[in-house]
Amino acid sequence: MIGEHSSKQYDHDLEAIRSKVLLMGGIVETQFTDAMTCFRVGNVEAAERVIAEDDAVNQLEVSLDDACSHLIVRRQPTANDLRTVMATIKVITDLERIGDEAAKIARMSKSLHSRGMVTVNHFETVRTIAGETSDMLHDALDAFARLDGKQALALIARDAIIDREFGFIMRNLITFMMEDPRTISAALDTLWVAKAIERIGDHAKNIAEYVIYVVEGKDIRHTRPSAPAVQ
Repeated sequence: MIGEHSSKQYDHDLEAIRSKVLLMGGIVETQFTDAMTCFRVGNVEAAERVIAEDDAVNQLEVSLDDACSHLIVRRQPTANDLRTVMATIKVITDLERIGDEAAKIARMSKSLHSRGMVTVNHFETVRTIAGETSDMLHDALDAFARLDGKQALALIARDAIIDREFGFIMRNLITFMMEDPRTISAALDTLWVAKAIERIGDHAKNIAEYVIYVVEGKDIRHTRPSAPAVQ
């Protein structure tokens, strides 16, 4: 009876942590969406709100890391339970870094706006990669919520698409800067935004890898897993 009670309490504690992690995921997902809106329309006030939200994300990271540490000490999980906690800690770190990248995009938006740049053209430069990354982040959080290994494996391959898109953007912006030096300042800001988006894609891929680690017990980081065949 003591063991059963302990197991139920562990499950309850872990689920409470997972719920807060998903809350954190929702916040950073909104941060990213709002940051891209700021980049498109040049809304300084909205950009400042996105930047301010990063403090809340940082506080969530600290409190969740502490909760995970206490869970390990109190419940001493083993095997799959321990993998779940360790993977959750890593997911928390990636979510915090996504929040950092969203805040960076908001700061670049303020920079462009303060110099009187027309941001809509710059937004079109990154619109495709932003949409793909937003979808990837959403699906990574969904896979984590449902511990869906198949969904996680499928979305990992999408990171290569985002990487290729970033390379295309970088080459185009370099060409613009070479042809017209007056575009250098705005083009560099746009390039930093594109790089921040690409990094968010990397963090989303990391979350998917942690899901696979929990579900299958395999650490596939730095490997090239094959995506499931299309039916």
